[in-house]
Amino acid sequence: MELETTLRGHTVQNAVREVGINPNYWYPVSWAEDLKPEAVIPVVVWQQPIALYRDRAGNVYAIEDACPHKGVELHKGKVEGDRLACPYHGWEFDPSGQCVNIPYYPDTQKLPCASARSYPAQERYGIVWVFPGDPTLAEQVSLPEIPEYDDPACFGIPIPGHFQSHFSICNENTMDVFHGHLHENLQGWYDPQLLKLKETDNSVLAQYRVHYKGWITKFLGLSSDGGVTTRIVTVHYQYPHYHSSMEGVSSLYLMRLPVGLKETRSFSMLFLRLPFPRWLVDPIRKPLMPLIRKYFFMPFLMQDVEMMESEQLNYGRDAQRRYVEINPAIIALQRVIFRQYTQFKQQLGVAPRPGSQEAMTQNEQDSQALTTGQGSGLLEAIVDSSRV
Repeated sequence: MELETTLRGHTVQNAVREVGINPNYWYPVSWAEDLKPEAVIPVVVWQQPIALYRDRAGNVYAIEDACPHKGVELHKGKVEGDRLACPYHGWEFDPSGQCVNIPYYPDTQKLPCASARSYPAQERYGIVWVFPGDPTLAEQVSLPEIPEYDDPACFGIPIPGHFQSHFSICNENTMDVFHGHLHENLQGWYDPQLLKLKETDNSVLAQYRVHYKGWITKFLGLSSDGGVTTRIVTVHYQYPHYHSSMEGVSSLYLMRLPVGLKETRSFSMLFLRLPFPRWLVDPIRKPLMPLIRKYFFMPFLMQDVEMMESEQLNYGRDAQRRYVEINPAIIALQRVIFRQYTQFKQQLGVAPRPGSQEAMTQNEQDSQALTTGQGSGLLEAIVDSSRV
């Protein structure tokens, strides 16, 4: 569905700041290089603690980070072949999470029925991924496609991110190309215009026209003298991850890991087509990578982090406050986030409800209004933004 791109004010409510995830997607949990052979590390996917480990052959596995014997965190244990041994009593669990050995148990006695939940896991693009939902669906769901990863003409830079804010805040920041004002001291983009906006059941595609000038245009080869140049920026949110590209210059894949109500991580990969010959770039590719990340990308990211965490802080102070949004791409994004969460809950036969276990708040009532077609606020904003 193509949406209109007119900017106009809407009063929005904050129920989106409490929704959970649809777990039936692949989520990134670790850089592959951080999980060494025969090592185990703790990760969290939307409030689900998971012990992630790798065997000597390089295979990756993921099981619930709680021993079914005493509840001890299994990531404190050690890898034995393709098994994970609990640090407390040495109980061993195979990749399916089933207890297959207790070192002090009589050989003639049947093992107790004890198992930890296991999760499908795989490694791709230098990232370890976990499927936290229904494991029978894992093979039906694809990972994001990153064609630049194997393109030698592209200069790839992995970029970690860690934010003390709800994933919806982080996602809105990525979709919101109108915040170039924040980066003006870095000679970021300016004078943005939303040109195109489309929405599907699980995606939002927005195209913006932006302008650049100054040192950044020289570095990226956009102009030789730092003069004004215009480019099209395309932002594609394919739940739960992003692909953002700047016409002829860069491609950014942002893989999102919602950790909890106030914590999000991201595993991003930036690909640049530098205006230098490959014979010059290839020999210095490895040392150049962290320099570009530190001096080119991270200053922008840290400014964004400050804003996202400030937004989360004020939400925590007053969850009932109403805000005004004028970007229809943000409204469409919120709708997709709500839709994915509520559809997952409906499939389970559970009434849609954001993350807390407390009595229903006004925000939770707002969330239900979104799915039932009742109420005002964010729902009205969403309906308005869809008119063509």
